[in-house]
Amino acid sequence: MFFMQRWQSQVHGLFRIILGFLFTCHGAQKLLGFPVPGPNGTVELMSLMGLAGVLELVGGLLILLGLFTRPVAFLLSGLMAVAYFMAHAPGGFWPIVNKGEPAVLYCFAFFFLSAAGAGAFSLDALLARRQLERDHHHGDSRLRKAS
Repeated sequence: MFFMQRWQSQVHGLFRIILGFLFTCHGAQKLLGFPVPGPNGTVELMSLMGLAGVLELVGGLLILLGLFTRPVAFLLSGLMAVAYFMAHAPGGFWPIVNKGEPAVLYCFAFFFLSAAGAGAFSLDALLARRQLERDHHHGDSRLRKAS
């Protein structure tokens, strides 16, 4: 067994947190000019780039927190696929040439999370654990009532 295998869930969770943080920064830059303004300043909220900024900011925070991870990650994967084909692919086939590597990496990182879930340190895991405890507790009380 490779020594890192026992840390799989924790590394998975850390990957999700860092991915969410980095993606949130893109949205914050587009919408708020934070931590530094983008090359064209902030974007209009009611524009395609404004929609992308909202999805990046809110979606990135949800990914960072591990809340609704699978559906949010699936949505963000699609966002990045659209971004790649709209903004980068017209510049050439190869991502290294059309500067689309970050969009491709984000697309497939989110696609991975949509299938694998949030991992450790997530609100999804906390909520699932609480639901399991509630179900277990209610199951016990139902059994006692039946006897």
